[in-house]
Amino acid sequence: MDDWGSQRTLLIAPAMWRELFKPLYAEYCRIMHKAGKFIFFHSDGNISSIYPDLIEIGIDAINSQLFCMNIEEIGAKYSGKITFWGEIDRQYLLPFGTPEEVKKGVRRVRSALDKGRGGVIAQCEWGLKDPAANIAAVFEAWNEPLDGSST
Repeated sequence: MDDWGSQRTLLIAPAMWRELFKPLYAEYCRIMHKAGKFIFFHSDGNISSIYPDLIEIGIDAINSQLFCMNIEEIGAKYSGKITFWGEIDRQYLLPFGTPEEVKKGVRRVRSALDKGRGGVIAQCEWGLKDPAANIAAVFEAWNEPLDGSST
C-alpha cells in the first residue's frame, strides 16, 4: 500500500527507488512466494518507470492509477506479464463523468490490458461523492463482452 507516484512521474528518481526500495520489495516477494502467497501491490500516481522492476521482482497483481499513465502503452508492454487489478479514474470519471463516459473508460482499460485473455481484475474505488449510477456503470461495462457482441 505504498504510494510512489505523483500525477506525472515517480516521487523519487527511479534509480534511487531501485537502489533503496527494490531490494526490500524483492525480499518481501521471495518470502511471500515461498509461503505460497500471491503479491498484490498498490501505488497511486504515475509509476510507469518502475513497472518493469515490479514485474521482475515477482509482483503478481498491481493496482495503480492507470489514468495518470498511458494505458495503451502499459498494455502493449506488460499485458501477460502481470495481472492488472482494477482502477478506473477516480479523480474525474467516477465523480464527474456520465455513466456512458465511465463505461467508455472501462472499455479503454479492458481493451488495452485484457485483450480477451484475462489478466485484469474488475475493481473500482467508490468515494462518497461518486454517483451510484457511475459505479453501476463500471461493473456493467466489466461484464460486457470485449468484442461488443452479447453473450
